[in-house]
Amino acid sequence: MARRIDYDWELPPEMQQRLGGTTYGAQRIIHEQGHLMVILHEPPTGSGAERKPAVFLRKPDGVWLHKGNNPGERALAKLLESYRAAFSTFEIRHQSAETAEELFQILGPLIPLTRAAMNMQATLQAAREAAKDDLMLIDLRDLAVEITRGMELLLADTRMSLDYRLAHAAEEQARAGVEVSRAQHKLNTIAALTFPLMAIGAAFGMNLHSGAENLPAWVYWVIFAAGICLGVMLRGWVKAPAAPPVVAKPASTLKKK
Repeated sequence: MARRIDYDWELPPEMQQRLGGTTYGAQRIIHEQGHLMVILHEPPTGSGAERKPAVFLRKPDGVWLHKGNNPGERALAKLLESYRAAFSTFEIRHQSAETAEELFQILGPLIPLTRAAMNMQATLQAAREAAKDDLMLIDLRDLAVEITRGMELLLADTRMSLDYRLAHAAEEQARAGVEVSRAQHKLNTIAALTFPLMAIGAAFGMNLHSGAENLPAWVYWVIFAAGICLGVMLRGWVKAPAAPPVVAKPASTLKKK
């Protein structure tokens, strides 16, 4: 919050006592002795940590002043237009956002901007109730309501879009994980079927004299069939579901002997 500046205008002592010594503080009104001070904030930028006050004073004769003796009506209307312009900028960015990163870049500064607009609306409503004969405050209050509603809807839409993209990315990642798991399972099944035959073939393919060279041909087919049987058994073991974990019962449920 910017340091409080003493502007060139005359304030009642009761109003002066209600001002802080360092800053103007939050958005609010101060109504004393027919003088109405409206403390608003300019649209926050970036993270919204910095707040720049826009201070207006309505004198008992209905004249509006801005930061001293400057005319206040146009400055107050210009402040609300700056909020509307900021809303339009974020609305365009939201429409063109295609990634979660772009939506997140919108969501960050949009949160403090929406909060500032809500506080501005509440402050203008309080000013309207304090100066019921000022018709300009009615129009400005209604405009603030419109701006705040638009920002709230845009903020909710941005959050929903971001959540949708994150959920969609999680689904795609889960689907890819399932496909990888299926492919790995197929490879394990093929390996289980062929491993016994490969092991037997490797054993008989060594350049050693085992005495099986002169056996009849039907022995080869017996060995081949035995390898296939071993492969089918190994495949069944690979595809068998894992046993459920054993959960220990609480000590309170055990019967006392």
